[in-house]
Amino acid sequence: MKLLNLVYEKDWSIKEGELVKDEYSCVNIVFLFGDTDAIKDEKRFFELTELFPNAKIVGCSSSGNILNSQVTKFPIVATAISFDKAFVEISSITFKEEDDIEQISQNLINNLPKENLKHIFLMSDGLLINGSQLARGINKINKFVPVTGGMAGDGARFCETYVIANNVPAQRTIVAVGFYGDSLTIQSGCFAGWSEFGTQRTITKSTGNILYEIDGQPALDLYKKYLGVYASDLPNSGLRFPLNIKENEDSPQEVIRTLLGINEEEKSITFAGDVPVGYKARLMKPDIDELIDGAGKAAEVINKINDKTAFGLIVSCVGRKIVMNQLIDDELEIIQEVLGENVLLSGFYSYGEFAPFQDNLLNCELHNQTMTLTTIYES
Repeated sequence: MKLLNLVYEKDWSIKEGELVKDEYSCVNIVFLFGDTDAIKDEKRFFELTELFPNAKIVGCSSSGNILNSQVTKFPIVATAISFDKAFVEISSITFKEEDDIEQISQNLINNLPKENLKHIFLMSDGLLINGSQLARGINKINKFVPVTGGMAGDGARFCETYVIANNVPAQRTIVAVGFYGDSLTIQSGCFAGWSEFGTQRTITKSTGNILYEIDGQPALDLYKKYLGVYASDLPNSGLRFPLNIKENEDSPQEVIRTLLGINEEEKSITFAGDVPVGYKARLMKPDIDELIDGAGKAAEVINKINDKTAFGLIVSCVGRKIVMNQLIDDELEIIQEVLGENVLLSGFYSYGEFAPFQDNLLNCELHNQTMTLTTIYES
């Protein structure tokens, strides 16, 4: 496997990698992540198709572009991959508002060939879809391989997101990248690092990802009570205070939900994924040291396969980026330190992360406020 990292400012330039120009026609896939206004310009897509004529071009808008151990200032980053023996296939779907997302996601996975499939990496619209429904549909049909990925971002604006699925950037789009071949070893890690606070409560009224009541009280009123001085800056300040939910008090599997919007009239809160009635819920707050340690723990579950050049796909939540601010590079540096310099890193800050729990690698879950890492080695 050979890699090439590129960045775009006023033009494309090479940052690092082993690929030479004569090998560009051998590139299998190009991942690109970028600021919304930059990446939605169709010219960037066509420029990459000219550079890498036989590659599949995939990517999404972001809330921050990751290149190795830094959140780069470049508006777009891209990584071109040429496999020695492995190959990729993609499946994509553009959905309408009235579509059944669970069924859409099953069609998405069914369109990927199953023979020799090792892993699926998923990118979806970040705002116009319920990520929990997407994951639930995938789990109904996928009994073969782990699924990781993320929901596209739009900085801290929450206005529009775009996905590139070997075509010009588009909204309401989902793309699944299938990795194939016995030469591949693909692993993932996912960890949060947020601290719970306040009383554990019960969700008493919700519809999908919209929360109306906790313990019979209007959800927004309760949130404002706990946020104190931060309440006046909702919904943006809600990124600092996600909600931890689990099915019951004894459940070992917990997921974090990020606040996306509020409705003052209904006193409701919209989250990035489902918040089911009956689930237990507690507010969470940031602890910078714990967040950084969490990134390290996500990397520590990855087994180092060899010293050849490998690729690490990072999807981290925009909430982590906002909270850590100037210390944001610290969570990337610890990942690079754990994995080693031979693993080139690229990725984006997202509105939601897809990854399995470590004790059930074939069950895709929507997470928020996590650092999710997917490493790709070729033997």
